[in-house]
Amino acid sequence: MDPYLRILGAAIMGALDPGFALLLIIFSPGELDKLNRADCLHSQVRRPSTVNIMSTMDIKHHPAPETSSMGTKESVITGSTAGQSPQSPPEASPPPDGGFNAWLQVFSSWCVIFCTFGLVNTFGVYQTYYEDALPDSSSSDISWIGSMQGCILLCGGMISGPLYDAGYFVELIWGGLFLIVFGQFMTSLCTTYWQVVLAQGLCIGVGCGIVFLPSTAIISQYFSNRRSLATGISSSGSPLAGVILPIVFNQLLQKVGFAWATRCIAFILLAVAITPLVFLRTRLPPSKHHRALVDTSAFKEATFLTFAIGGFFAFVGLYIPFFYIELFTLEHGLASRTFSPYMVTFMNAGSIIGRVVPPYIADHTGAPALVMATMSFLSAVLAFIWLGIRNSSGMVVFAVLYGMISGGVVSLQPAGVFSFTSDMSRVGTRLGMTCFVSGIAVLIGSPIAGVILGDGREARWNGLIGFTADCLLIASGLILATGYVALSRKRRMMRECELASSTEMED
Repeated sequence: MDPYLRILGAAIMGALDPGFALLLIIFSPGELDKLNRADCLHSQVRRPSTVNIMSTMDIKHHPAPETSSMGTKESVITGSTAGQSPQSPPEASPPPDGGFNAWLQVFSSWCVIFCTFGLVNTFGVYQTYYEDALPDSSSSDISWIGSMQGCILLCGGMISGPLYDAGYFVELIWGGLFLIVFGQFMTSLCTTYWQVVLAQGLCIGVGCGIVFLPSTAIISQYFSNRRSLATGISSSGSPLAGVILPIVFNQLLQKVGFAWATRCIAFILLAVAITPLVFLRTRLPPSKHHRALVDTSAFKEATFLTFAIGGFFAFVGLYIPFFYIELFTLEHGLASRTFSPYMVTFMNAGSIIGRVVPPYIADHTGAPALVMATMSFLSAVLAFIWLGIRNSSGMVVFAVLYGMISGGVVSLQPAGVFSFTSDMSRVGTRLGMTCFVSGIAVLIGSPIAGVILGDGREARWNGLIGFTADCLLIASGLILATGYVALSRKRRMMRECELASSTEMED
């Protein structure tokens, strides 16, 4: 039955994108299982059992055991008792890849993403409010508050990643969520620009940076074959919050004012935070080695470097449509001032689907980087299509489709890092390094687009959109090369494993 389902899925997805069809047809479930086990099998075949070697050496070089005065035999291995064989160090059990507890961790991670990335996605409504509430501050000054949130959220992984590897997971979760809720309550009391910067920009940003990466990295401890899907489901909390929280703020702002509208969002965040505080826990013990902020061994891996650079170009251009679609719609007269803010809502709504479907395909193919490259390429294609849209219905369709496709790029970045990291004790540090690079990209992408836009003439808009598409095209090429090299390496290791296994059977 599986081949027919696979062909049907390829036909459906092929109608949307031929790349999906190619990926679905090439990989069979049996080959996928072999690829997922290739790293483990390769290490087992090339590294013989130390215990067996040591046992053989002991038998050859030690005399036969003698009977002691107590009538028991002493073992040839020092420190062990009779009848006991030397024990190898306990190895971690494989991820359960499902079950109630594993999916409970996914839901808890979803709640954290709701409170972090979802809250950052809500800043657009605050930007509009601060334009009138803080008349002495320019639009650029106000926008830096939201950029600060997003940058610290991603760059904070450089600190929280090594702390996660060192075993401070619970402390990071409690500390980060406390700062987020506390900062939101303090924002409701702000009346000046510098107060908003400290409360909403710095306090909430630091809280998001502390808690975001650990809640994402923990997925790798509970899932292997369905790791990309689990990561995608957890990341869907961001666009859902981007749909709900702005509507809550806008509706309450007219009825109860800014202070209580902000406090109501804080109470929502507090309620959502209860689940991860109670249930989110690591499955594996922390690494015994103290990790540095930067894993220097990653710089020796071409796959990691090209993937990080590709991610940088992707995040430079990825969020520009989110920041400028409302302004584009207004200046081109494609929607009224009351309807144009919902363009970002349409993007976030479409992103909910994009956070789940591409990771599902990535799990089926076993190649998250290749699927991420496809999503980046399709995002670039949509950006070029944006050049020719000049009506309201076209903008709505573009917003939904771009949200769906770009959501796949965001959700698959952690899965890509997981797939390139064989030592899971380093996954926090490496994910923090890639998040730092992405954070810098998010910080500079929007200001660069603003410089290109300038006075807002039509040629300037074309330059902004072209810059977005070019960045995404460069990203898709780099990530595609990374995924191809990684997949070829896995296949080569699989062939070595099969050859070694056949040789052992013949012997």
